[in-house]
Order: sequence, then C-alpha cells, then structure tokens
Amino acid sequence: MSDQPVRILSAGTALPGPPLDTQALADRFGMDRLWRQWVDTFIGTRTRHLAIDLRTGRRRETLADLAAQAATEALEAAGLSAQDIDVLVLGTATPDALMPATVNTVAERLAIDGVPTFQLQSGCSGAVQAFDVATALLGSGRHRTALVLGGDVIAKHYDVTVDLRAVPPDELVNYLLFGDGAGAAILTTEDHPGAPEIRAVRTVLSGLDRPPGQILNWYGLADRSEPLTPASEDYKAIEELVPELAEEIAEELLEDLGWDRGDVSHLLPPQLSVTMTDRITRRLDFPLAKEISCVAETGNTGNALLFFQLQRLLDDTAAPWRALAVAIESSKWIKSGLALERSTTGGRPHP
Repeated sequence: MSDQPVRILSAGTALPGPPLDTQALADRFGMDRLWRQWVDTFIGTRTRHLAIDLRTGRRRETLADLAAQAATEALEAAGLSAQDIDVLVLGTATPDALMPATVNTVAERLAIDGVPTFQLQSGCSGAVQAFDVATALLGSGRHRTALVLGGDVIAKHYDVTVDLRAVPPDELVNYLLFGDGAGAAILTTEDHPGAPEIRAVRTVLSGLDRPPGQILNWYGLADRSEPLTPASEDYKAIEELVPELAEEIAEELLEDLGWDRGDVSHLLPPQLSVTMTDRITRRLDFPLAKEISCVAETGNTGNALLFFQLQRLLDDTAAPWRALAVAIESSKWIKSGLALERSTTGGRPHP
C-alpha cells in the first residue's frame, strides 16, 4: 500500500428481478422433493436473483444495467456526483460483450467521460483485483476519487428448456449456486473523518500446474457449432482448494499488517454457497470476528459479492473495527484479500 491513505466512502448494490427460491427452480425444471432437499442440505442457498425471465429465458437486465444502478446508489450514499469520479475500474467474469468494454458502457450511462477506465476479466477475485488497481492509482497521487465496480450475470448461460435430471453435475451446479448482481464502491484519498481506510490489498495467482476449476466459454462464428459447454465446474477441486487458498491469503494479510486473528472484528469470507462458506469460516478461525455473509439471500453473485458484504460492513457504525475480506477465483486459482480499518478518530490507524 502507498503512504497515501485510501478510504472507502460508500458501497452500492443492485439485484435483478424478484428473489427466486429453490421451489421456483424446482417448479420450472420439474425437479422433485428429494432434489429440493438436496439443494437445501448441500448448498443452503435460499433465494437468488436472475437477470433473465425464468419462464421464457428472455434477458431482462444486463451487467451494465445493474452496475449503473449500483454506482448511482454508491454515489448518492457518498454525497458525490458522477463528475467527482476521475477513474473507473470494473471486475467481472461475464461482460456484456467483448467490445465495447462493459465499464465504458457504465461510464456512458453515468455521463462520465474524459477519465481512465479499466476492465479486469476474472472470476470471484475480480472485485478485489479492481480494488488493487484502484488503490494503486489513487495512491500514486494521479487521481483522487475512484468508482470501483464488480458484478456478474451468469444466467445468460442458462437454458431454461433443459431437463436438469439429465444434466451432468459439473453443469448442474451452475443452476443452483449462482445468482446475478452488481456492486459499486467509492474510494478516495480525500480526508473524510470516520471513513474506513484500506490497509492492505493482496491478489496472488496460484494456478501453476493446477487444472481450471471453472470454465466459461465464449462463442464466435467459427466455433459456435462445436460441442462446448457454456459453463462447467470441477466442484470437487473447488471444495478442496478454496478453503486452503482462503487460509493462505488470510495468513499473508495478517503477516503483512502485523495483526493477530483476535484483532479482526469482522470477517467477510468467500461466498460460494452457504455450506461452503460455513466450512471456510471454520477453517479461517477468527474467534472474535463477526461474519458478514449474504450468499443465502443472493446466491453466488461472483464479483458482486464483496460489495454486498461491504455494504453491510459499512452499516456497522461502531468504531473502531478491523475487517478482513477474502475471495478466491477458481478458474485458474487466484487468492485475494482486502483489509479495512475504521479508527476512533477517522485519522490513519496505527499498526
């Protein structure tokens, strides 16, 4: 981190459509009671939001739609206008198109122009990677206020006519785990008493000699007829590696900061599913930390998850506190984390 403090002023989020419970999925795809019980027991997600009409498969909202909504909410919460933003960074695994970049579409929706924009292509660590880029740019002194965005619309890969009873497990999991959504945060180097400071950001590629744990395919005219699966997961590898990588990145952040586990008052764990989040949280073992989780209500919204967690964290106005967020990207295994601290005075905290 630079000597120039970077603070987070606000967070905003957006979800498409009404919440859909497991019964709604079962009704649409003709699944029986035992299947619903399996979802409740082994996944635990109660509701999720989809950017498509589950009945027709027609797209209702794009990632740009959701990201612009989240950005507007974050700007209003920070008491700023779009013209106060001098750099934008978006992390996503599912942009609306290869070009134009979705971040630029969002900027146009907000009437932002004449500033640098960056779009990072990544799975669930993409939001932390966006924070990493934004804090580096702000810390350089070249920019003062950044709009950081993250989100995913996985439902674009859904085939609502499919018989889920015939779908292999590596594809079936995508219908059960995921929801759509977007988030935004306002970062600044300007002095705002009481605004939490970003104390550390860390992103590390850990995929050498490890096969991908998740694959999303794009199609062009040359390969659209090939027998490619739009989305698939090696969920066994994910179950094994995500807790391990989460523990590694948490320990690296603590070492960087000189914090003990007992110093962390709020934990924002990876949000693959309710059951996996519980497993990871137990392994991370922060005995005094309040867990901030949203996956039971939103489903796994990929790069939007961190912003839903941050929004809940920022609502906790008690000070001081120290928070640690962890996210793991399973396509080629990126471990990432973010540390925030709110001091009693709003000044720079001491180690």
